Amino acid sequence: MTLEEIAGTLAELFSAEVVKSIAPGSWQIETADFRLLVLLSEDNTWLRILLPIMPLQEAEPFLKQVLEANFDDTQETRYALYDGVVWGVFQHNSGTLVNADFANAIARLISLYQAGVNDVFNNLVETRIREIIQAAKQQGQSLEATMQNLDRFYAEGLLGDIDQNPQGREQVLAAWRRRLESLWGEL
Repeated sequence: MTLEEIAGTLAELFSAEVVKSIAPGSWQIETADFRLLVLLSEDNTWLRILLPIMPLQEAEPFLKQVLEANFDDTQETRYALYDGVVWGVFQHNSGTLVNADFANAIARLISLYQAGVNDVFNNLVETRIREIIQAAKQQGQSLEATMQNLDRFYAEGLLGDIDQNPQGREQVLAAWRRRLESLWGEL
């Protein structure tokens, strides 16, 4: 893609008002929701699209899942860490990049931004639930006994917030029950 094609596609995807050329071969798209950077290398052979996702501190408990997402879920984009920030990144040779792939990469980065850590958190929760089921089955526990243990852990403050109101606690336990029931037969 040429500089003109990149600028034109950015203007089509966003509005000309939010697409700012910040230097030759560099654009910034700033909306109310996000700030996207499109950068060409000095020799214009490589294009990089960057979108800050969240502070690294917020993502640290989920870094393993973030890296796993790079392997399985992020497709042509990647999570990256730089300067205390988790970024969504796309890199491609600008000479072989086509408009559709450029637009798809931007859409995918925005999707990563909108998901934040929700997807990686859900993967972590899924892994933990599977571990609970496996441990319970190894101990010969039934689904009901496992739920009673979880209920006790919540009541004792080992799980969840000890100051959580009864309605909130019941909602959380109902969600646990639904997920345990759906996975119990699989494992």
